[in-house]
Amino acid sequence: MNRYLIILGLVGLGLSPCAGASERDPLFQDHTVLKAVLTAPISQTYAQRTSGVRLYHPGQWTYINEKGESQRLDVSIRIRGNFRRQYCELPPLRLNFRKSQVKGTLFKGQDKLKLVAPCQHGLESQQKLLLEYLAYRTYEILTDKSFGTRLIRLSYVDSDNNLKSWTDLAFVIEDEDDIAARLQLDKVAVKENRFEELDQPSTALAELFQLLISNHDYSVLKGPEGEYCCHNSVMFTRPESADKRIPIPYDFDMSGFVNASYAAPPHHLPIRLVRTRYYRGMCQPPEVLDEAIAHVLSKKDEILSLYANTPELSRLSRNRTISYVKSYFAILEDESKLKKQVLDRCRGREQLEAMLGAEAEAEAEAQADSPKDPT
Repeated sequence: MNRYLIILGLVGLGLSPCAGASERDPLFQDHTVLKAVLTAPISQTYAQRTSGVRLYHPGQWTYINEKGESQRLDVSIRIRGNFRRQYCELPPLRLNFRKSQVKGTLFKGQDKLKLVAPCQHGLESQQKLLLEYLAYRTYEILTDKSFGTRLIRLSYVDSDNNLKSWTDLAFVIEDEDDIAARLQLDKVAVKENRFEELDQPSTALAELFQLLISNHDYSVLKGPEGEYCCHNSVMFTRPESADKRIPIPYDFDMSGFVNASYAAPPHHLPIRLVRTRYYRGMCQPPEVLDEAIAHVLSKKDEILSLYANTPELSRLSRNRTISYVKSYFAILEDESKLKKQVLDRCRGREQLEAMLGAEAEAEAEAQADSPKDPT
């Protein structure tokens, strides 16, 4: 048996589900493909992609509920995003539902939702969209401290009749505030994180996941210039340990797993292709990283089964994805590869050693100050 699977049965450093966590909202409990129609002034909305104005436009959202019946909700839409908003032919949208209207429906509890769409028309872009959705689903398998998602076969109807109607795959993402409520966490806005402020087990798992999908477009330490921390990671804390921040990653279109035509690794990394894995994770105490690795390995079959049993994936995409992710597990299962590609590349080794040294010193002082047993 792999030594990491033995480790998993012996320790528990913080990768178990959040105590007191509730279920995801109904929309995110089911992974069947939802059928829906969006009728709105889509052409007006798309026209705002290059402007600084992002106004909501009223429309209607019609979907097939769990009884097979058509149900209609009012919705307002606006354009969102940064790179994809300007680059993509079909930019991402934000949906804004009426709270009073969604009660008793599949969308109970939903208010504002991010809608992720294919970048362009065509089957290839739909496959890339599906792979990004599966990246989210992969992290859902690894931890409940993740964004929920729901895949939708969505028909777009432009109420201004400036665009011809079309149907694509898309998906919606659980709202950050709903994650906080579900897991009984607090969402925090900070300028940056110091090494010692990060929750070690959650950070180790998140960064092993980023290696799985070969995503270099993130940071758990700071955000882009002039923005809050962190880049493509939302920070949360537990009420009982507010000094330790839990990163929850999102936005995976730049990953090698998706392999979008526009994706490229950061210039400062010594790699040329986005599908070339390069570990950018923080150095962690051995027992923390060991448990995170063991946890990921314990989910191997479930993760590979996810890709094998997603009928919307083309045969080519399915085979490529399974092969690519198997190559990741081959790194974790081979101690020589693991040392070379993960342990020797981790960042913040000096900070880790300083933190561990300070902790050992504090423990020694506490023992010295404790009353001596007269026996």
